[in-house]
This record gives sequence, structure tokens and C-alpha cells, in this order.
Amino acid sequence: MTKSVKKKVRRGTKKNNVILREKALANGNVSLYLSIYRDNERTYEFLKLYVNSKARTPIERESNRETLELAEKIRTQRESELNHSFHNQISPAKLKIGYFNYAENYLKEYTKKDFRMVKGVVEKFKAFIGEVYKRDRELKLSEIDRALMIKFVEYLKSKSIGEGAHSYFQRFKKILNHAVDQGLIMKSPAFKVECKADRELRKDILSNDEIAILAKTPCKNPNIKRAFIFSCCTGLRFCDIKELRFTDIDFASNRLSIDQQKTGHIANIDLNPSAIKILLEQRIENEDLVFILPTSAGCNDTVDAWVKRAGINKHITWHCARHSFAVNLLTSPERPDIKTVSSTLGHTGLKHTEKYTRVV
Repeated sequence: MTKSVKKKVRRGTKKNNVILREKALANGNVSLYLSIYRDNERTYEFLKLYVNSKARTPIERESNRETLELAEKIRTQRESELNHSFHNQISPAKLKIGYFNYAENYLKEYTKKDFRMVKGVVEKFKAFIGEVYKRDRELKLSEIDRALMIKFVEYLKSKSIGEGAHSYFQRFKKILNHAVDQGLIMKSPAFKVECKADRELRKDILSNDEIAILAKTPCKNPNIKRAFIFSCCTGLRFCDIKELRFTDIDFASNRLSIDQQKTGHIANIDLNPSAIKILLEQRIENEDLVFILPTSAGCNDTVDAWVKRAGINKHITWHCARHSFAVNLLTSPERPDIKTVSSTLGHTGLKHTEKYTRVV
């Protein structure tokens, strides 16, 4: 490396929090990285920036100069962030970060099974900002405060029923807590803002007689029809029905075992003759997935038209199949106890099952 390059790379003294350093590579280039001293600990950040130690031509030297300038800008930014953090402040660069850009990047790296709910609450927050505040420009993370969170809770409750608002707001809190961990905000504006779940069941329920009527009523998509009836027989959510595989089913014992997407807990379900019949019909058509289904919205539209064709005057969505299964199970001649029903539904606690006992 030339002396001029070394001089620029060695910039900084021992008292600096962030120092730009170099590492010689086997190919003759030099990798630039940051040595960061924070809370009595030394960490390193490799910038994936490289300079040519054998630069000879004006173009090569100019390329080295531009790379070093960029590395120095990054070093200065990191040091600013450290200094602001030490004094419990957010650096000016982080104050400019927009919520929706941040949320979009968060979703790209999010791999947990409740991805659909997390993405949903980001979309609902965007709709809330547009409807309530009539603005479409980027909202900065630093502009989100407690008052805004209280209004957002009211908005979610006006747009949801049952536990929907609570479930969405819990995911929204998760995004904000991640922003705190990243040092983008000092404290979550949703801290101690509550969105209590409505434990009362408000969705319409299909009786066993109505399910039988639906089974006899033609549906424009027979695959959706069989999948919905299967939900009524097993209590599986749409997300689990869509991912259900024949490998999840033990035909010898007529038992289904599935890792639920929403909770991550295993649900073990004994299959009745109607459910077995549907599975055998599907096995003729498919090999891996039991049901080949379109989107949730598309399925709900088909179910809505099908229910109306059957002459059932109720607002039925796919999730109503799960609720119908639970209520019909509790009112069956066998009268299983609440723990059995809770285990069959794959609930993590009895509090989620109690709403069905109140309906009964």
C-alpha cells in the first residue's frame, strides 16, 4: 500500500470510538473495515470496500480516493451514532429514517410464521395515516408518538372484530421494539399503550345442519368447497389448510398432526369419517399438498357466494369454519371438556377457548 493510502486509512487516534483500518488480501487488494470501541468492548464492521495497493494509473488512484472518502463518511456516521447513543440521543441521520421504508426492510428479513399478520398491520397503519391524517408522504419514525398510537388503536378497533385489533397491534409493537433495538428510536411510542382483545365471539357460526346444506350446494370451485368443509370438520385455520400435506396425516390411525403457523405449536386432531372421505378424494388429485388454494381473499369471496347460493343468511368467512367446529364440538352429545377442545384447536392456553364456552 502506498504511503498516502496508509496515511488516510490510519486516520484517528486511540481516543476515537471508531477507527478506519485495513486488511491486506491475498489478491493484492486491501479490505477496509471499522474498529469500533463501545462499552469497553471492541467490535469490527467490514465495509466490503477495497482499494488497490498497487495503483499505478490515474484512474486507479482516483478510484482509491473515492473509496477512501466513502469509507471515511461511513466511519464519521458510525462515530456520530455512538456519541449520540452515549448521551441518550438519536443521531440526525437516524432521525430522518422513514417508518414505511424501515418496515419494508424489516419485512424482507422477517421469517417467522406470523409474517402475514405483520405485513397486514403495516398496510393497516399506512391506510390509517392516509385516512386520518390525509397524508401520503413518508412518516419518520421519530414522528410517531404516544398520541398517534392511541388513535391507531381506536382505528384498529373500528376496523376489526374479536381479537383482530389486539393481534395486529401486538405485531406493530414488535416492529417498534425492533427499531429500539436498532437504535433508531430511544423508546417505543407504544409502550404501555393497550389494545385489549375482545374475548367475545362475534363471528357467525354454522350449525351442523347448515354445514350439511353447504355440502349439498354446488360451489364454483369444488376444491375450495372441500377445503372449507374440511376446516369445519377439523377446526384448522386457513393458513394451515393451505399448507397441509399428506405427510401430516396418519391414515392408519385417522389422525392429523400439524405444526400450526400462527402459534408454532403442534395440533393433534382425530379425523371423523367426513374428513377422511374428503382426504381420500383429494389424494386422487394431488400428491403433496392436500388442497391447492388461491389467496385468502379469493377463497373468502368464493365462500361468500357459495353460502348465499345455499340460502344461509349469515356473514361467513373462512375463519367461521374454525369457530363453528369449536362450538359444534362443545354442544355435541359427547360434551368434551374445555381442555380437550383447547388441545384439539391447538390453543396455547384455556383463555382462548373460553370464548366458545360463553357462546354455548
